[in-house]
Amino acid sequence: MKQSIRTILLASSAIATLALASATAQAGGFALREQSAAGQGASFAGIAAGGALSSMFWNPATITQFSGKTFEAGVTGIFPSAAHSYSASTLAGAPVIGALYRGDLGNSGDQAIVPNVYGSWQLSPDLWLGLSVNAPFGLGVSFPTTWAGAAYAQQSSIRTYNTSPTIAYKFNDWLSVAAGVQVQYMQVQYGQLVGAFPATTAQIGGAGFGYGFTLGATITPTPTTQIGIGYRSAINQKINGNMTLPGAVPGTPGSVNTTLNLPDMITVGLRQGIGDRFTLLAGFEWSGWSRIGTANLLQPNGAPALIGAGAVRFPFNYSDGFFYSLGGEYKVDPQLTLRAGIAFEKSPITDAVRTPRLPDNDRMWYSVGASYKPAAFQGLTFDLGYSFIDVKNTPINISAASGNPWFSPALGTYIGSVSSNIHILSVAMRYQWDADPAPRRTHLVTK
Repeated sequence: MKQSIRTILLASSAIATLALASATAQAGGFALREQSAAGQGASFAGIAAGGALSSMFWNPATITQFSGKTFEAGVTGIFPSAAHSYSASTLAGAPVIGALYRGDLGNSGDQAIVPNVYGSWQLSPDLWLGLSVNAPFGLGVSFPTTWAGAAYAQQSSIRTYNTSPTIAYKFNDWLSVAAGVQVQYMQVQYGQLVGAFPATTAQIGGAGFGYGFTLGATITPTPTTQIGIGYRSAINQKINGNMTLPGAVPGTPGSVNTTLNLPDMITVGLRQGIGDRFTLLAGFEWSGWSRIGTANLLQPNGAPALIGAGAVRFPFNYSDGFFYSLGGEYKVDPQLTLRAGIAFEKSPITDAVRTPRLPDNDRMWYSVGASYKPAAFQGLTFDLGYSFIDVKNTPINISAASGNPWFSPALGTYIGSVSSNIHILSVAMRYQWDADPAPRRTHLVTK
């Protein structure tokens, strides 16, 4: 038993180290949904009801579906394309220097690798421990210093590393509950154009920890029906860092801090068996992005941090996000399961607050995937998932007339559009051992 625990901890540490070396990329808002290869293959339909150990990211109670000890490690490659074109730009229209800023941009999205790891251990017939390590939020965008939207978009990144230990209890064959804690580390980098000729930028960077919790329950009213609901709490990330300014630019360089109010999330999933081979999958997710509001950059004494005479603010002002998914699994034989799914995601970023730095919009997901269990290796499963995300054509209007809160008279107008799509490929390996069903309690039934 001690050797099994050591194996899980060593594997978890290895994947966590990989996460620290990996890039990140955008999803809806700047959340990353790509936490499960099995879920990826069905557009995450039904993921809160189980199906793979990685479903514990959405609903920690699903670990009670896996007897013995189970380990899962996965990695996702994200390949975004975001092509920018403009119709109006103060920089591009400026005398003399305007020629430097008249370019469109072929792709601002950075490719990314997002790893994840999960482990569970059944301590008794009714009690489980679990652990997940993943990256629930991320952003990676790259821009040339001089382009038409340079005033509102320079290179930026957000990286998070989240560890969540979990405890779950199975009351009986139809009800399980679970709770866990979240310990999340975040790094941010943000560039801002502060001089047009020569082109110069301010740089803001920092890091910090935030804490939250997870809750979940699964209900199995019939042998072929699993229903799950999971909750990931909001996290207020306290970021401490530094702002650097070019020598000729006035302001308050040095130590700065801010708070990012990250969203909470509720996910509901259904897995409904139909016949011997087919399982219908359905899911719904709500993300409370409206709580992010405006983040203010502050000096250590609590006064606003300044570039020139202006306070540095990040007026995200997002709405809540919604995700609706439908899919299915077909068991070809005991070794091979095929799956597919489709989803609609309502972006939390509206036309009224969008910038080219994060050109998110409503999107459709189209996914296929498979799981394979080699007959020669009992307990081993390989998962593969692919999604194509078609993002609605995205207008951007940052001008005095638009009311966009990012507009600054000092930076001028930028009006344009973005054409985006994303390819996502996920692979994972699961291994389950000591998986013989543990004896269950028996209850005396009397009349």
